[in-house]
Amino acid sequence: MAGVERPAVSNWERRHPDYPAPAVRQAGAEPERFRADEVLAWLSVRTVPANARRPGEPAGTTYGDRFRTGLAGGSAGGLLAAVRGLTGSAMERVRGPVPLKVYLEWLLYFVYCAIVEADGGAAGRRDFDRFAHECAVPEEKYPRSLPDGFQELIDHSPPGSPEEARQAFDLVLGLLRDADAREGGDFLTPPSVSRTMAGALAAVQPVASMPHDPYCRTGELLTAYLDAAAAQGSETRGASGRVLHERDLRNVNMNLCVHGAEPELVELAEGPFTPATGPVDPPGSFDTVITNPPFGGRLPDDVPPPSYWKYGRARRTEFDWLQYAASRLTPRGRAAVLMPAGAAFNAGAARAVRTGLVENGAVECVMELPAQLFERTAIRTHIWFLRAPDVPGASAGNVLFVAGAGLGQSVTRTRRALRDDDIARLVREYSSWCAAAAGRDHAGTPGLSKVATPAEIAAHDNSLEPVLYVRPTGTAPFPVTDPAEVRHRLGELAGELDHLHAWAESVQAEVNRQLGRYDL
Repeated sequence: MAGVERPAVSNWERRHPDYPAPAVRQAGAEPERFRADEVLAWLSVRTVPANARRPGEPAGTTYGDRFRTGLAGGSAGGLLAAVRGLTGSAMERVRGPVPLKVYLEWLLYFVYCAIVEADGGAAGRRDFDRFAHECAVPEEKYPRSLPDGFQELIDHSPPGSPEEARQAFDLVLGLLRDADAREGGDFLTPPSVSRTMAGALAAVQPVASMPHDPYCRTGELLTAYLDAAAAQGSETRGASGRVLHERDLRNVNMNLCVHGAEPELVELAEGPFTPATGPVDPPGSFDTVITNPPFGGRLPDDVPPPSYWKYGRARRTEFDWLQYAASRLTPRGRAAVLMPAGAAFNAGAARAVRTGLVENGAVECVMELPAQLFERTAIRTHIWFLRAPDVPGASAGNVLFVAGAGLGQSVTRTRRALRDDDIARLVREYSSWCAAAAGRDHAGTPGLSKVATPAEIAAHDNSLEPVLYVRPTGTAPFPVTDPAEVRHRLGELAGELDHLHAWAESVQAEVNRQLGRYDL
């Protein structure tokens, strides 16, 4: 129940003199038993390390919190505890020969039924045969007791609150995403990035604005927007999106429903890998667009340029999506599009697209994010915030640049994530800039953000790389007498140097890619 293996418990007993003593037992009795209240008290002062926290566990979670959640007879935390049991160290024994992705798909469906259906897990068991058939797994490949075990455990573990229900569902969905990623699936949006994109848009859009994601993967950005809107008191209960495969429709629908969307206000359909190759929505359709489209691909040369390519014929998929997103905004619309960092400074057709977007007032903000946010790649990314092009008086075409490469913290040796206060800072930078565009002054934040005019951007060859505009603070010449200040300034300089090295490497990689096209 504390979420550790037997060796960890043995190590605790050996190292800590105050480790609880076993209750008195008769000779020859079964394994040692301990008083639950003593175990709970002992575990409650031991914080789970950051690298051992489970998805959804906040900083400061103790092993006692986990143990309390798993105690028999408690309703609050029951579903989450059951899900943790079914996805923890016992999962291999429980699932038997069932493939991991299929096991998680089934579990996700049962958890969903336990949350939204009146008869809980019974709905999941009733539909199991159809669901198993859709997963294309023959009956002899899974234990017949598995669905009954799911139902029994979930029936006895109702969610104690809507928040707990979301945590249980998100835990299984996160594991399913990771399993899919290991098999070469999509680069799904990291949770801290989803919260930043959604929080920024929700802070400035009308309270009734419904989000649209034209490439919504598992719906992680749509649900992040619903959560962010709800936190601000919004009544947004609907969303729309397009998925690449029909099989994704079920998971996206379930995800939205668990996060508060009303089924009759959800509109989902299949969509193209990139809009130039498939049917698309009408121009000017959406107030709020939020998306993490596929990038790094190239459109075939025989694909005719679509009508929304008003700013250039850049045939890389990211620029197809970028121009598409801008063209689908209503006059009051805004979009947040996750882009590779190279899109901000690549030459050729990419420069032409950037120039056209800036000159037509479509770029509102370019927000740099730390590297190593994604599971299987260290690619650097930016969030491009767009507004409808050619809207009169839209801050005179000025652009806010936010240099956030130095934010975040390491969660594993190869992964970083934005902290809650980092997300709040980034959201605040964008929302204050939008308020400034409505008539209030905005000077930016030294070392983090700066507003640039179209003329300044043109002077930088229409590069939208934030580091070109945001200069680090603390550049006063030495001597400095305070050692702590010296260390602080050296740390800032070291971080800036690392960023410039990474930028130079990405530029060199793009140069090599272009030369490789000509066998040079």
